Amino acid sequence: MPSHLLPVASPSVPAQGEPSRDRAADAEPQALRFAGLRLVHAALRRDLARLPNSLRLIQPGEDEKGAALLRHWHFVTAMLTCHHEQQDTRLWPLVRRFAPELRLLLNWLEADHHNLDHSFTRVTTLVRIASRDAGSAWPVAYAMEDLAARLETHLRIEERQLLPRMEMVFADSSRLGSLPELLDLLRAADGPGTADALAWLLDGVEPAVVEQLIAECDDDVARNWPHWQATYQRCTAPLWGPADVREHLAD
Repeated sequence: MPSHLLPVASPSVPAQGEPSRDRAADAEPQALRFAGLRLVHAALRRDLARLPNSLRLIQPGEDEKGAALLRHWHFVTAMLTCHHEQQDTRLWPLVRRFAPELRLLLNWLEADHHNLDHSFTRVTTLVRIASRDAGSAWPVAYAMEDLAARLETHLRIEERQLLPRMEMVFADSSRLGSLPELLDLLRAADGPGTADALAWLLDGVEPAVVEQLIAECDDDVARNWPHWQATYQRCTAPLWGPADVREHLAD
């Protein structure tokens, strides 16, 4: 499943007649507009692509793996809720002010946020059951995939109809929708912690882009990032291992 948003680590293949050296490495990195929003979208796509198969692979008696998957599902759901709250209470009011022609689209997106939140709540009940009963894993995995398809429609509408207009309305230097702004909002919210959220957001992103994004954050984040990343990878390795995320993003 493509991310549509972020570069991911992959080998460079030169075009015919080009030197084998990766010329992109010499280019000045470009700022990623609305990186906080785009990272959330990419991370949701990534996990909703791999969680159903992880659930199907849980065998009877693997209670620890089931519990780990349930914890991660709760984390993904909490990040989605925080993302929707950020958009509905902070971002959309500003867009309505500076781009009033988008008000009907924003109204639809806000209403769909509520529908998606209710759907995630219903699937959470199913995941809780399946995490303890391997016999129910397959139908619950299908429910996850149906939910992922619904969310994909929502994300594509935001990316194709809203973000291009926001790029025209808000200055390049605006903090709106940026990663630092997202981290500040997470610190103030009763939700996932900064360390786990940042490691989740940057899981599988190309190292050069990660370095660029971390450089935009405050000194505390930059200093602690290696530890946060290593801790996150150890915690999620029982579910799918730290290396197989890229196959879902590099389409």
